[in-house]
Amino acid sequence: MEYKILKLELLDDGIALVTINRPEAMNALNTLFFQEMDRMIETLSNNTDVKVMVITGSGKAFVAGADIAEMVNKTQQEGSDFSRIGQQTFRSLEKMDIPVIAAINGFALGGGLELAMGCDFRIASAKAKFGQPEVNLGLIPGYAATQRLSRLVGLGDALYLLMTADMIGAEDALRIGLVQKVVEPDQLMEEVLKIARNIVSKGPQAVRKVKAVTRKGFFMDFDKGSELEAEQFGTLFGKGSEGEKGMKAFLEKRKPEW
Repeated sequence: MEYKILKLELLDDGIALVTINRPEAMNALNTLFFQEMDRMIETLSNNTDVKVMVITGSGKAFVAGADIAEMVNKTQQEGSDFSRIGQQTFRSLEKMDIPVIAAINGFALGGGLELAMGCDFRIASAKAKFGQPEVNLGLIPGYAATQRLSRLVGLGDALYLLMTADMIGAEDALRIGLVQKVVEPDQLMEEVLKIARNIVSKGPQAVRKVKAVTRKGFFMDFDKGSELEAEQFGTLFGKGSEGEKGMKAFLEKRKPEW
């Protein structure tokens, strides 16, 4: 399938590298982006060889926001519809079985930060910048930043960023838990691929299940989440199971063969 905005590279060890390639517009998100990302999610979800998805941007930006030129003349209903399109795409990204890593190479602003928050975790270049500048335009975020940001960094830091529209650097993003690691710009993809390959080396079913249980459990009360964990823990036991393979390999002091 041909893509105009997204580039897909299928790397060794089952890693899919997706690059948002619209540098002339700082990779701004438009309707075509959401259409292509929906297709990309479906394509990679159906490819059993893909174990980890990495998303990054080309040029100076990860994504510098939504495409204002496309948004400016929308009606109230069209604005709500455009919000729902982005929310649905990022929710689909969040619900993928495989881990999704954001490799944040530059500006992650507005819809770009919302895209990054839809990934499972975020690794940033030391030159990356983060922010939700929508109130500068008389708007609020449309792709669920008002919901995800507080869950990631806490209510106070989320409201500060949302209300002030301040742009913060990578170290501040690390301090508040918005990103998990900061590396030098020339080491970003090397580090992200190292992390991706580390994940690929683990039990593939276990990785998928730990993502699903953790994400679902986050919205449950503790006891229900713990019961979900117990149920899924048990599915990895039994003759020929992934758990049996992993535990036997451990006892025999060798690497498991998944």
